[in-house]
Amino acid sequence: MKLHAISDLHVGFKENREALRALPARPDDWLILCGDVGDTPEQLAYALDVLGRKFGQLLWVPGNHELWTVPRATGSRGVARYAELVELCRGRGVLTPEDPFPVWTGEGGPHLLAPLFLLYDYSFRPDEVPVEQAVAWAQEENLMCADEVLLHPDPYPGFGAWCEARCLESERRLEEALAQHPGLPTILIAHFPLKQRLALLPRIPRFMVWCGTRRTEDWHLRFRAAVVVSGHLHIPSSRSIDGVRFEEVSLGYPEQWRARAAHRGWGFEDHVRPILPAPEVDAGDPLAEWLAAQARGGGDPTR
Repeated sequence: MKLHAISDLHVGFKENREALRALPARPDDWLILCGDVGDTPEQLAYALDVLGRKFGQLLWVPGNHELWTVPRATGSRGVARYAELVELCRGRGVLTPEDPFPVWTGEGGPHLLAPLFLLYDYSFRPDEVPVEQAVAWAQEENLMCADEVLLHPDPYPGFGAWCEARCLESERRLEEALAQHPGLPTILIAHFPLKQRLALLPRIPRFMVWCGTRRTEDWHLRFRAAVVVSGHLHIPSSRSIDGVRFEEVSLGYPEQWRARAAHRGWGFEDHVRPILPAPEVDAGDPLAEWLAAQARGGGDPTR
């Protein structure tokens, strides 16, 4: 029994749905879904129904896309949308951030699996940029996230307040779980990267504003993580920080993963990332490769 992960399936795209249906079954294994499975509850349900027949257990955390209010006029908003998605998952036996953290006893275990619903609060930014000016700073480079139109924090007054509430709730649950399982390492699972240094998109670096919160910078150490699994960036990578393995497990839009297939030899199935046991070959560090390529005047290995 093995543990795998993937995120950013974006099944609203026909190519992604077709590739998902063709994915070979692994009925003895578990699969982590790190958010942005789709843009609507219907798309999430579709993906869970397909993958539920292929894997023994699914775990899901929300991304920003699932939380969008679509259609804008009549869709549920904020906390109500999240509650709707949790019930959709539970009806299919899928574990969510609102369920007790399971203990992984398969290969590479035991580990405590901690699916977390976290958000962003615009604190991923240069220190000299005030947090209240972070979005304007991104707009200076003609960047704007669709969340500013489609994602709503109701009933919270803003994303910062909702993010704070989710962090406090996650901290509470993690502290309780670690006390109940002394010495057991964790697998922290979230859509957004936990550290600002991991939220750099080389071609649009100011997009970091919508990529996480500084509140989680030390969680990999504070909460005994062996692995941190995330998505959102659409740049799969494996990095080691403080002896902790950080896995970014995004698939992304069809043009992105097809370009990755041409550039790196990755097919759709290669994006189902082994988490436990640890893979023999990791996903590499495309950011470091990109920086080296730029120094040489080369291409873009982040594809």
